[in-house]
Amino acid sequence: MTRTRRPVVAGWFTDDGGGAGPGGAAEFRLLGTRCTACASVFFPREDGWCRNPGCPGGGTLVETPLSRRGRVWSYTDGRYRPPAPYVSDPDAPWEPYTLVAVELAAEAMVVLGQAAPGVRTADLAVGMEVEVVPGVLDGDDQHIWTTWNWRPVHARVEPSQTTEPKERS
Repeated sequence: MTRTRRPVVAGWFTDDGGGAGPGGAAEFRLLGTRCTACASVFFPREDGWCRNPGCPGGGTLVETPLSRRGRVWSYTDGRYRPPAPYVSDPDAPWEPYTLVAVELAAEAMVVLGQAAPGVRTADLAVGMEVEVVPGVLDGDDQHIWTTWNWRPVHARVEPSQTTEPKERS
């Protein structure tokens, strides 16, 4: 059965095109919005009004791709299964994950996201350059739920680390 790739949150990043080749990792970007009146950039995107209290008003919010690279501002790991209402399969083994807060200098903001599979806290350092790459959050019988991950620029993800989740039985 062919599963459909779906973003976890529509409109927050470009289509990953399956993660390789044209439209894939090389072009993958987070999508924010920029106010034409004050040039403030927002992520998650804001489509209603400018959130900058100092904005003179009168502008519109336009979609803008965010920088592909930034610097680690902070990081940590999650070593336990979060309690409800977090949704997870209680029968599946828990795997720790790494969270990375990345400063995007051009946008003057910090964006939080999971590190790419295989990236541990020991692989990161504050100030290290990282890049946004397509990721897979989860999957079911019908969908592969896509998201973004942060990966150190010098790192290359092994093919086994980008595999899609197995279908659930």
